[in-house]
Amino acid sequence: MSNRVYIFDTTLRDGEQSPGVSLNANEKLEIARQLARLGVDIVEAGFPITSQGDFEAVKTIAREVRGITVAGLARTNFADIDRAWEALKHADQPRIHTFIATSDIHLKHKLRMTRDQVLEAAVAGVKRAKGYTADVEFSAEDASRSDLDFLCRVLEAAIAAGATTVNIPDTVGYATPDEFAEFIRSIMNRVKGIEKAVVSVHCHDDLGLAVANSLAAVLAGARQVEGAINGIGERAGNASLEEVIMALYTRRDRYGLETGINTEEIYRTSKLVSKLTGMEIQPNKAIVGKNAFAHESGIHQDGVLKERTTYEIMNPSMVGIAHSSLVLGKHSGRHAFRSRLVELGFSLSEEELNKAFARFKDLADRKKEITDHDIEAIVENEIRKVPATYEFTYLHISSGTTVVPTATVGLTRGEDLLEEAACGNGPVDAICKAVDKITGYHCRLVSWGINAITGGKDALGEVTLRIAENNKDKLYMGRGISTDILEASARAYVNAVNKMLHEKNAGAAV
Repeated sequence: MSNRVYIFDTTLRDGEQSPGVSLNANEKLEIARQLARLGVDIVEAGFPITSQGDFEAVKTIAREVRGITVAGLARTNFADIDRAWEALKHADQPRIHTFIATSDIHLKHKLRMTRDQVLEAAVAGVKRAKGYTADVEFSAEDASRSDLDFLCRVLEAAIAAGATTVNIPDTVGYATPDEFAEFIRSIMNRVKGIEKAVVSVHCHDDLGLAVANSLAAVLAGARQVEGAINGIGERAGNASLEEVIMALYTRRDRYGLETGINTEEIYRTSKLVSKLTGMEIQPNKAIVGKNAFAHESGIHQDGVLKERTTYEIMNPSMVGIAHSSLVLGKHSGRHAFRSRLVELGFSLSEEELNKAFARFKDLADRKKEITDHDIEAIVENEIRKVPATYEFTYLHISSGTTVVPTATVGLTRGEDLLEEAACGNGPVDAICKAVDKITGYHCRLVSWGINAITGGKDALGEVTLRIAENNKDKLYMGRGISTDILEASARAYVNAVNKMLHEKNAGAAV
C-alpha cells in the first residue's frame, strides 16, 4: 500500500457553506492559488449546478490554476454532471466528484428512493462522468450511518463503473475513531476491486472528532483526506486540514506516511481564508491560532528559552510562523522579561532590571497583556526617565470635513507659557507642526498607534508614537494617555521631543 496521503481541499465548496460565508469568484481564485502554493493535491472549487456564480468561479479556477487537480461537485443526475464538466473542461487536471446518499435515513426522508434505485443512480452517474474525464470520484453521502453490506455493494459497483476514488463521508460527524477505523478496514477487506481506487474520507466535526476520525481512517488504509483550512464548513465544520497535515508530519513515527504539502505555507493560507471568509480563528486553535505557539507561564517560558522542545512539539517556522511568542503577562518570569528587553535593544543594569521587572509585574496585574510598547515605556519613561524640557499645558483643535484642520498648542518651559498655532492635513499633523514651531525643531512622525486601556465611552486611550528629526534616522518613542485621543497624541509627541532634546543636551555637555 502507498505511503502517500493525498490532501483534498474543500474550503471553496464545503467550507463556503459555513453560515454567513459568501466568496466571489476573485476571492475564490485568490484562495485557490494559495492552496496550490500550499501543495494540496485536489482543490474542490465548488458545486457548479447550484448557481451561475459558483459555475463561473469553478470555471475560472479550472482555467487559471495549473499543476493541481481541480474538482467540481455534482449529484449523480446528468444535469449536475454535465454542468460540472462544462465548468471543469479547461482544467489542467479535471475531476468530477459525484455523490448520492446511501444511508436508510437519507433514502427514506430525503431521496425517497429504494436501495436498488440508489445503486442504479450511482452507477449511471459515475459512467456519465467517466465519459468526460478519467478522474472520477464517487461519494456515498452519510456512509458512516449506512448499512455496511449495502454500502459495499454501491462502492463495488461505482469502482466497476470507473470511479478512481471512493469517498467514505462521516457526513454528520456521528462516528468515533475506533469504530470509523474498523468501518474503513471492513470496506477495504470486503469491496471487490477496492485496490483499483483510492479510498478517501470526509469527516465532519459535530462531536469534535473530525481530525481524530480522519487519522484513524488513514491508519486503517485510507489514502485521501478531505477537509478545509481552519476546519470551516457546514455546522461545526470539516476536518481541519492543517491539523491533519501536521499530525502526519509530527508523528511520522506513528503513521509512516507523507503528504506533498509545503508546510511553511500553512499559516499564510490560514490567514488568507480567515480574512476573505470573515471567520476569525479562535486564539487556542491548534497549529494556526494566536496562542498555538505562545507561552505566558513563567515555567514554560523559561523552558522554551532554554530548549524549545521542552514545551513545543512543532517548530513554528514549519508552518510559516517566524518564531514562538512569549506573551508577557502576570504569569511571566524574569527570564522571559529580560529576553524581551534584549530583543527590544535594552541593556539594563541589575538594579534597573529589578526596578523594571517590579513595575512590569505591577502593570501586568492591571492589564491583561503587556505589549512591547508598554515595556519600552516602562524603561524609557520610568526607569530611564528624562527631565522634561517642555510640559504640555493645553490644546485647542478646529477640524471637520469642510475646514482646514488647525491646532493651537500651549507648552510651558520653566515659568514661560509658549503658544503656537498651525494647520495640517489632519488634526494630529497640525498638533505636531504647532509643537515644532514652539521647539524650533522639525520632526517626522514615523509611527502612530492607539490602544484602549479601559472600556466604555469614557475609555482611556494610550497613544504611542515614534518620531525622528528630519534627515536623521534616530527614533524617539513618546507615550501619552487621555480620554481624548488628540490630547493623548499631543502628550505623546511632546514626550518624544523631550527625549530627543535630552539626548542632544547630554551630547552637548560632553
